Amino acid sequence: MNESSERKFEIETKLEKELGNLNLLKERVSKSNQLTKGITNILSSFEHRLARLEETILPVYNETGNLQRQQENVERTLVALEHVISFYSVSQEVEPIIRMGPGPSQNGIPSLEPFLKAMDRLQSAQEYFEKNNPQSVELENVTTLFTSGGDALNREFKDILVRHSKSVPPITLLDLVAADEDTSGEDAPPSLSPFPDNVIQELVHIADWLIAHNRDDYMNTYAKHRAGVLMKSLTNLREQQKTHSGGSTHGLNTAGSPMLRQKFQNRHETPNRRASRRLQHVLEKKANKMFLKASQTLEQSTGLTFGPRRASSHFEQREDVVDDVEMENYLVCVMALQRLMQSERVLMAGIIPLSHQPHVFETIVSEAIDSIVQEGENIAVRAKRCINRQEYGAVLVIFPILKHLLTLRPEFEKILEGCEYNVRSKFNSLLNTLHSTGAKALEDLIESIRADPSAQLPKDGTVHELTSNVLVFLEQLLDYADTIAGVLEKEPAYMAALHHAGLANRTERARALLGIYVKKVVSQLNTTLLSKSDLYGDVAVRSVFRLNNNHYVLKALQRSGLSELVQLTEVDCQQLYHDMIQQHKKDYTQSWSRVLNYISTVDDIPPSVLQSGKLRDRDRNTIKEKFAGFNKEMEEMARVQRGYSIPDVELRESLKRDNKEYILPKYNAFYEKYAGLQFTKNPEKYVKYTGVQVSAMIDRFFDVAA
Repeated sequence: MNESSERKFEIETKLEKELGNLNLLKERVSKSNQLTKGITNILSSFEHRLARLEETILPVYNETGNLQRQQENVERTLVALEHVISFYSVSQEVEPIIRMGPGPSQNGIPSLEPFLKAMDRLQSAQEYFEKNNPQSVELENVTTLFTSGGDALNREFKDILVRHSKSVPPITLLDLVAADEDTSGEDAPPSLSPFPDNVIQELVHIADWLIAHNRDDYMNTYAKHRAGVLMKSLTNLREQQKTHSGGSTHGLNTAGSPMLRQKFQNRHETPNRRASRRLQHVLEKKANKMFLKASQTLEQSTGLTFGPRRASSHFEQREDVVDDVEMENYLVCVMALQRLMQSERVLMAGIIPLSHQPHVFETIVSEAIDSIVQEGENIAVRAKRCINRQEYGAVLVIFPILKHLLTLRPEFEKILEGCEYNVRSKFNSLLNTLHSTGAKALEDLIESIRADPSAQLPKDGTVHELTSNVLVFLEQLLDYADTIAGVLEKEPAYMAALHHAGLANRTERARALLGIYVKKVVSQLNTTLLSKSDLYGDVAVRSVFRLNNNHYVLKALQRSGLSELVQLTEVDCQQLYHDMIQQHKKDYTQSWSRVLNYISTVDDIPPSVLQSGKLRDRDRNTIKEKFAGFNKEMEEMARVQRGYSIPDVELRESLKRDNKEYILPKYNAFYEKYAGLQFTKNPEKYVKYTGVQVSAMIDRFFDVAA
């Protein structure tokens, strides 16, 4: 009962509270409605007043806007009128500036910028009159001044170009060439900067204006003048080379690089001495190494025409022989041209539009390239004349030139990129000419060995001059293995032999191609020498001749390293020569046959007679004949073979040793058997030589002074 009462009380309490809240809410809703009604009345009144204001102000606003637009139109009209009127006075205002020209004024102040601004005003006036009043006198005046100003800019461009374009001094070009190979860092090389920066900027500024106004005549002026400067730089370099080389190499010493000493000996300024050192570094590296070994070997051997330098020969003085100094000078000119062309490429940037640069560049460099190509072709022509006279040493210059031009080809192709094909192909045409000349020299050498006309053989059986000269020539090819490989790889026979060897490494393939050529040359040389040696009537000198030549070839191949190249495709090359040398030694022993006939171990006298010591007259005569015959033949052999020559000490001593081992045992047996017998009353007449004396006689073989 109590719980129900409590529950009821709680409910009644909540109800009273909610009723109170409801009454409060109704009261506030009523107040809100009153406020809303009041605001609505206010807004309605404001809207009414705003509408009345708009009806009053809007006409005033529109009238003010109209007046403002009219004022702006008047102002624009005045500006346009002033602008138009200014066109009629342009010619009078700018005429003094145009007549003065774009060059520096009398007080030295640059007038290019004012001039260009005056030209822009003339252009604007010209465009206005052409559009609005093409029949006016003002158009004629403006056009005349504008044309005159354009011509003045062209003249100013040419004047600046001529005033600042100077040929590059030879010493600067030589420094640049030397700097290409100078790795010492001793001195910073000079740079080719034809114009100062401010001059370049001025030329670029003028060029921009001219090209923007379709005045491109300046490009022809630029191309022709820069072409002349480029050619003058090369011409001065050539004259410098001729002056300081004396026009001849007679009497010069390659080892000391006389060209370099003479070329710089009269200069005393520090920069030039630095240039001299750099030039000496590069040219000694590029050229003197190429010919020093060849010239020294030639001068110390036979002195024939295999090699362009001979100290006391008329060979140097012939105009069709290209010596090492001329070769050096030519390569310097080619490298100098490359640097000059690079400089011209850089200089054109900004001055000549990109689309016109290839054509302009062609005009600049064509004459210089033609002169270099022509000079190279002349060298090739002169080399071919030497080939026709079988003077293959004079052709050695072809390979260093070809080698260095191949090295420079990527640079030339990069520089000439974008030029016409006939310009780009000139350098490759020269390479092809030198390539074919080198190929002809290599193949004609083999043919000349095959058809060698010389019938006179050395009487002493020494090394034939053909052998020494051919080996000297071959040794010089080592420095140009890659270059010669490029020549030989176009021959199917060489490539077939190379394919058979199965070499994959590019360096080994190049060396192998040269090795194949060397093998071909020495094989033909051996065939020719064998044929020539048949002219000897004496088997001894014939064998000595063959022995000398084969031994010389083997040692020369080993000494120079050519044998390693040959072995890449012919593994048993050296063994073949060793076998031939042994065979020639064996053939040589036949020369002892006449001596051996007298000391033969065949018993002509019965042993019983020898033991008893009772010789018959027939036996005594037999012994006398044996000793007398041996003495005669031995003395004759000693006399004849003393005149034979074996230049190699080791080979000479080995052949003497072989002779002793072949003869002395037989002679000692003969001597012991018969020397003690009483076969004559004058034994000293017959028993003239002991074994020791025979050995001493053999020691005097192959020695004219003995």
